[in-house]
Amino acid sequence: MNAALSLTTTAYPAAVDLALLGARLFLGLMIFAHGYQKFFRGGKIAGTAGWFESIGMKPGKLNAVAAATAEIGTGVLMTLGLLTPLASAGLIALMCVAIVTVHRKNGFFNFRKGQGIEYNLGVAVMALVPATVGAGKYSLDHAWHPYHWSFQTGLLVAIVVGVGGAALQLAVFYRPPSR
Repeated sequence: MNAALSLTTTAYPAAVDLALLGARLFLGLMIFAHGYQKFFRGGKIAGTAGWFESIGMKPGKLNAVAAATAEIGTGVLMTLGLLTPLASAGLIALMCVAIVTVHRKNGFFNFRKGQGIEYNLGVAVMALVPATVGAGKYSLDHAWHPYHWSFQTGLLVAIVVGVGGAALQLAVFYRPPSR
């Protein structure tokens, strides 16, 4: 284990577990709400499908259902702290797709017209925290697993599955609209 992480977790274990719980709750509930909204609010799947078609994610309905399902599933796993590196990978994949399809053309800052990549990149990087250091004591990973993901394994799973999943989805379904 990393010496700095070991010192922190040894000196302040309750604080680290509470910080991980807070991060997981924010990430999990935030992305769950996005999926819930796609299924049950606003334009629902039909509206999301139309918007996805307009940004080049075709077929729109398939991608809308896949995105909403991934957001709800990722949200539940992250909130519960279950299979946390995979939940982090899901969140990273969702954010990478959002960056490529919607936000990258607007630059870095979120306050720019059309919103830049700042928020999505921040969420993706924040998702690496529970993937690499673990979900903490207040998680199902801690309660059910006799082992914990190592730093390297969690990082590798989150990045390879997350970025790889996003790249695969973009390669198969993304057809940028002509300007």
